[in-house]
Amino acid sequence: MSDTFVQLSDLTLSYGSTVAVPNLDLSIREGELIALLGPSGCGKTTTMRAIAGLLQPSGGSIAIDGRDVTRVPANKRGIGLVFQSYALFPHLSAFENVAFGLRLQKLPAAEIAARTAEGLATVGLTGFERRKPAEMSGGQQQRVALARSLVMRPKVLLLDEPLSNLDARLRLEMRTELQRVQKETGITMVFVTHDQAEALALADRIVLMKDGRIEQLGTPADLYARPDSAFAADFMGFENIFALEGDTLVSDHGRLAVGYGSEAPYLAWRPDAITVGAGPHDGRVAACSFAGGHREYVIDSPLGQIKADAPIAVPQVALGERIAFDLPQETARELMR
Repeated sequence: MSDTFVQLSDLTLSYGSTVAVPNLDLSIREGELIALLGPSGCGKTTTMRAIAGLLQPSGGSIAIDGRDVTRVPANKRGIGLVFQSYALFPHLSAFENVAFGLRLQKLPAAEIAARTAEGLATVGLTGFERRKPAEMSGGQQQRVALARSLVMRPKVLLLDEPLSNLDARLRLEMRTELQRVQKETGITMVFVTHDQAEALALADRIVLMKDGRIEQLGTPADLYARPDSAFAADFMGFENIFALEGDTLVSDHGRLAVGYGSEAPYLAWRPDAITVGAGPHDGRVAACSFAGGHREYVIDSPLGQIKADAPIAVPQVALGERIAFDLPQETARELMR
C-alpha cells in the first residue's frame, strides 16, 4: 500500500472568480481509505468533485493509476460515486438498481446476473434482491448504493457524506460495513465527512482541510493525539486552547498564571486531561452532566469557560459552587501555530 494511485498536483479549483482550493498537492495510495475532513466550506467536497470529473480544475493536474485524467470526462475515469442521497430508482428492485449501470454497458445477461449477485453478497444483501427501496431500511438502501458502485469495478470509490442521513446505530453499522468491504475488495476509497468520529473510525489517513488547504495530514492516531495547530486541535476535540505568555495562560476573557513556560505559543487540553476536584486554581461550576463513567463539567474561570471531565469517584460539585482544578503541563499539547 505504498504506491501512489491518485495524485493531485498543484490543483487549483475555482467557482467563477472565487478560488475554493488553491495549489493542492495530495498523494493517495492504492488500496487506501482516506478521509477528507473539515468544516463546511473547507474544500473537501470540491476536491472530491474534481477527482470525480464533475468539476474542471482551473490549474494543476489529476492522475489516477498513472494516467493523467485532468481533461478526461467523468464517465471515462473509472470512478465510483456514493452520495449522501442514495439516488436509488424507487420503482426498481435492489437487484435492478445494482444492475442498472451494467445494463447500460450492454454486458451479457449472465455476466450482469453474476456481478450483481456478487455485489449484493459483498454488502450483505443476499436475499434482498426483489425488495424495492421503500421496503428497505436506510442502512440497507445505502448498501444497495454501495453495491451499485462496486459492481462497476471502479479504480477509485468516492463517498460524499454517505452516512449523514442515518441514525446513530445505523451509522455505526455502516462504518463497520464500509471498513469490511474496503479491506475485502482492496479498492481505493476517498471518504468526505465533517464528522471527526467517522474519520477517526474509518480512515487509514485523514486529510484535515481549512480554507481549501491541507491543515494536517496523518493517521487518525496522529491527528487525535498530536494536532499541529490550534485549528486542528480544536477540530479534533481539544476544547481548551489558550495562548501562553511567559508562565501565564491568556484568552479573550482573562489571564491565569500557571507557573510554567514553554516555547510553544499555545497550549491545549482535552477535557479528560484537566484535573478536577484538586489543584491550585478554582472556578464556579456552570454545568455538570452525568456521562456514564465520568461527569462533564463546564467551569467558569479567569480564562473563561473550561470544559473538564471528572471520574465518578470525584465527589460531585453542585451548580454555582466553587470547584478546584489544575491544568497540568504534562497533559498539555504544545501548539506552534
